[in-house]
Amino acid sequence: MARGANGQAEEAELAVETVSRKPQQGRSKASLERMLNAARELMLERGSEDFTLQDVNQKGNVSIGSIYLRFQSKDNLVRAVIARALEDIAADEEAMVADVLAQSPTLDEFMPRYVAGYAEVLRVNAPLLRLAMERATFDPLVSKPGKDHALRATQRGMDAMLRYRETFGGTDHETKANSAYKIVFATMARQLSLGSSGEAAHDYDWEVLKRELGRMCLAYLRAP
Repeated sequence: MARGANGQAEEAELAVETVSRKPQQGRSKASLERMLNAARELMLERGSEDFTLQDVNQKGNVSIGSIYLRFQSKDNLVRAVIARALEDIAADEEAMVADVLAQSPTLDEFMPRYVAGYAEVLRVNAPLLRLAMERATFDPLVSKPGKDHALRATQRGMDAMLRYRETFGGTDHETKANSAYKIVFATMARQLSLGSSGEAAHDYDWEVLKRELGRMCLAYLRAP
């Protein structure tokens, strides 16, 4: 990879290109999918990035040369897996919110369903989210997209809650929606070991946690 005085910027441009570039030929698309799927499966199986490109070669039936041609390094392949995962999680979140809104004419119906639905999106994706958060602590090419994803998730949750703002208590509805979202995410993230410690706060029944957190957030949004 070419590097100059602005080597980091050049690497960022390469990483973005390799993640977002869509191959035109069917074989190339299929090969890319095998690379990404094999790397993702290895990361999930091992709970870490402790794999080699040879492992990807064997698991995905793709040549080492084709991996280097597309990504040029294992780091870029890992970044691509994480970028794809963030896209998939965002799509899951959008679908969940749309479904919950469609079923919930009132805030009383929406809030418990939203908390339960968002908790399940996080639970299903927790293993890869942990790896993304770990890499974000030292890789700016992951931390920046990760922060962007978090901001969009916050706004998505706030916008959904604010559909019912007429039934909120108090007057600062944006602050209430923002705080409720952060309470939900922080609680679930801690329970799912998404923080830096890698441990859950305590062993708490998952279904009870979703139910009670939904009730607490509803009471908070309705409070004067």
